[in-house]
Amino acid sequence: MQKGKYPFIIAFLLPPVGVYAMYMLSPYIQAIYISLTEWSGFTASPTFIGLDNYERMWNDDQLWTALRNNLILLIFVPVLTLLLGLFFASMLNVGARGRGGAVAGVFGSSVYKVVYFFPQVLSIVIVGIVFSYVFAPENAGGILNSMLGAFGLDGLKQLWLAEQNLLIWIVMVVMTWSFVGFYVVLFSAAMQSIPKDIYEAALLDGASRMTTFRKITVPLVWDTVQVGWVYMAIQAMDGFAIVHIMLGINGGVDGAGDVLGVAIYRAAFQSNDFGYAAAIGVLMLVLTMTVVVLFMRMLRREKVELA
Repeated sequence: MQKGKYPFIIAFLLPPVGVYAMYMLSPYIQAIYISLTEWSGFTASPTFIGLDNYERMWNDDQLWTALRNNLILLIFVPVLTLLLGLFFASMLNVGARGRGGAVAGVFGSSVYKVVYFFPQVLSIVIVGIVFSYVFAPENAGGILNSMLGAFGLDGLKQLWLAEQNLLIWIVMVVMTWSFVGFYVVLFSAAMQSIPKDIYEAALLDGASRMTTFRKITVPLVWDTVQVGWVYMAIQAMDGFAIVHIMLGINGGVDGAGDVLGVAIYRAAFQSNDFGYAAAIGVLMLVLTMTVVVLFMRMLRREKVELA
């Protein structure tokens, strides 16, 4: 039995590893090769041009704008989303006192969870279209400008989607709104495993709500926060759907709201330059993997275990 162990293991491993290599690894290899070619996507064989596409990227000002915007999303979207998710989850689970002074969630917390999670049920296309109307001009049904006018704040009205300096920040707000509900539910599930006795003991010792949040809640759900942070970093490096729907294929006015995902789409399907699109995709892959590794190393800490 021991003699035939390894052939037996190899026989069972080869099919799944082969399928994984075919459908997961080979597309990456093909994309890297295509990035070294000039190819319209309609010819049988691409023309090998070496690193010309990467040199072209280095001199592409619009690509630098897209990269800058992705970095802005990478910095702010995960921070805002996870902080809001932790805050709302904390309020829903340990934000109030129940009978006898016991720690409990706020009244109607189960309803709030459904409300917070509702954006996750919506298609990202619907989210983009809805917020296009939110930030549209008033004569085009713009909800935000109409509300500002209703409250007598006409001086704050503006063409939100025509302001170059605001475009990426609007995208950031929309992405945060659409993602935060998922993390409220995720963190709520993690917090429900923390014994309420710990909170009650801390409150009896005179600890404030902020202290219990920093010293108890965050350390005990840190593994979940770390997973959420990495996942949000990956999503922030994308941003394709929101930008494409709200700002169009060119990334808004003068491309001020452009991101790498839209740049890939534009190069491939507007310019029929699949080689350059693949090069941008390889850049996006390298950046995403680098960000994930760095985030995991920075967020790594000793695991806190309950006795």
